[in-house]
Amino acid sequence: MIQPPANFFPACHWLRRAAATSWLVLLSATSFASDWPGWRGPQRDGHVPAGVAVPETLPREPRSVWRLKIGDGLASPVVSGGKVFYLDNQENKETLHALDGKSGNELWRTPIDEVFKDSQYAPGPRCTPLVDGDRIYAQSSKGELRCLDVADGKIKWSMCFTQDFQAFFYGERGQAQGGHRHGFTGSPWVDQQRLLLTVGDTNGAGIVCLDKQTGKVLWKSQNDRAGNAAPITALIGGVEPKQVVAFTVEGLIGLNLQNGDLLWRLPLTSTYGRHVSTPVLVGNVVIVGSHMRGTIGAELTRDAGSGKWNVAVKWESKDHTLNFSSPVAVGEYLYGLGPTKNIFCLEAKTGKEMWSKTGLTSTSAEKAHAAFVVVGKNVLLLTDTGELILFAASAAEFKELGRAQVCGANWCNPAYADGKLFLRDAKELVCVELLP
Repeated sequence: MIQPPANFFPACHWLRRAAATSWLVLLSATSFASDWPGWRGPQRDGHVPAGVAVPETLPREPRSVWRLKIGDGLASPVVSGGKVFYLDNQENKETLHALDGKSGNELWRTPIDEVFKDSQYAPGPRCTPLVDGDRIYAQSSKGELRCLDVADGKIKWSMCFTQDFQAFFYGERGQAQGGHRHGFTGSPWVDQQRLLLTVGDTNGAGIVCLDKQTGKVLWKSQNDRAGNAAPITALIGGVEPKQVVAFTVEGLIGLNLQNGDLLWRLPLTSTYGRHVSTPVLVGNVVIVGSHMRGTIGAELTRDAGSGKWNVAVKWESKDHTLNFSSPVAVGEYLYGLGPTKNIFCLEAKTGKEMWSKTGLTSTSAEKAHAAFVVVGKNVLLLTDTGELILFAASAAEFKELGRAQVCGANWCNPAYADGKLFLRDAKELVCVELLP
């Protein structure tokens, strides 16, 4: 009988362990992919990740899994690890809540800051929280930032934009612009170890980068005042360094993620600095918009000799002006909400209109809102009247694939996870089943 080598069984044991580890990693990746941990999803682009089951049509009456009465607020819900997190106004406090995703039962709640009020919108939080692993970052309208444990809501560390960075917060006074006027609404973003914040102001802390574990300042950069748009990070054209792209009161900027150095700047100003739309990147074109400037496609190029980045307006359109609804890109095309309550499709690199569809949102053109979520080859549209519409991501025509009423009037982006949509209106947080 041939005897096995002396190290055969340990080797088999190692292989079993490696296989088990690989399976756990796969499960972890699948679990992460099904989460919706922050503003506009895992990659901040409004896309449900590939490999996650998505609806190809909509049930006429989606099953309501649970509904929960909540306080005022415009911050979107997020989902991670089977838990749902949201912010609302509770007894004049901007308060963060954690729920069991299956039942809607509350697990914990933690006050973040005194509530912010102005004359235009309901009092309450406006900045969507961000989950990263075992931590969640919650930012108040007045610039209080909290890093909390997702398990129990206990605060790990905190800081204040006005005290720690000398940022100003005026509220709705005089000519106050951007975040100064309607609150710090640009949701934080994590890229590896770095936590990025649009703090703003003229004290060199336009964009601030922290160590996500400790809150230690890694760098701060520029004198831009905070707009209302969330920052993104991207490796543009596959060329290092990775960049932080932010839409501030002063315009569109790109910073070196490693050290905060300014790589390029496109000045874009408006009366109240209401720059709300999250930048969308298609190839080397960054797309942003505001209700006064219109929608702009900015082209980025890099000089091969000097390594210097250049930016120029490639196209702009008043006919497709974005207000406070952020568009999504699928392939080479952009889908968004225009100034006449129209849903449009543009060629992202040229601004050419492919089609436009009216009559899907509210009766108020100035304050119309729509949220877009890319689900495979289609797009989910949540209107400001609470109607969910599924349409094909096609440049040929607007092709509707189904619609259903899922909530009341709202201005919030939903979260998609495990075949369910989590959304809020003026009165409730709602979980609805979209898969059969």
